Amino acid sequence: MKTFLLGAALLAIVAHAQTFQGKALLQELRQGGYVIAMRHAASPRQAPTGRSTNPDNVKGERQLDDDGRKTSMEMGKALRDLKIPIGEVLVSPTYRAMETVKYAGLPNPKPRPELGDNGRDMEGGTAAQAEWLRKRVTQFASGPNAILVTHAPNLTAAFPEAAMGLADGEALIFGPDGKGGAVVVARIKIDEWAKLEN
Repeated sequence: MKTFLLGAALLAIVAHAQTFQGKALLQELRQGGYVIAMRHAASPRQAPTGRSTNPDNVKGERQLDDDGRKTSMEMGKALRDLKIPIGEVLVSPTYRAMETVKYAGLPNPKPRPELGDNGRDMEGGTAAQAEWLRKRVTQFASGPNAILVTHAPNLTAAFPEAAMGLADGEALIFGPDGKGGAVVVARIKIDEWAKLEN
């Protein structure tokens, strides 16, 4: 019963409306301390075949398409140009998620199975993974922002309302709710990072 109540409380607090946009969001992110939980960048729904498989994609997993590579690079450049500090980077061990981090040039990525898809692709992770993700977004550092790169089913399992309709590369940005939990303070598409200063 206690676990259910905790889960219900976490779901309630992450369903709040956005509270920051544009320059206001940029100012907040420059101060650090937020958790950015994002879906990996654009990737075809099918694994590549033959010569279309990247040489280092030894397991023949799904990989980013041209748009996924481009938007990942643009996001990483925007984070650097806008001086948004990034500290911990946790990433699904899947090839497409690792590629997102690589093309974005995010520092010192650490693969975490809790963010993975368990080889189930669009079926998503487990209830335990959703619980782990709900708890992880409540762990705020006093320094740079943290980035978690995962999959749409993982995010929608953990945050059904907040992550509804999440696009490729789109992120939920979590901040403290003042009660030891987390609240969604913004939702940003991968191609919107460079526009934050406008």
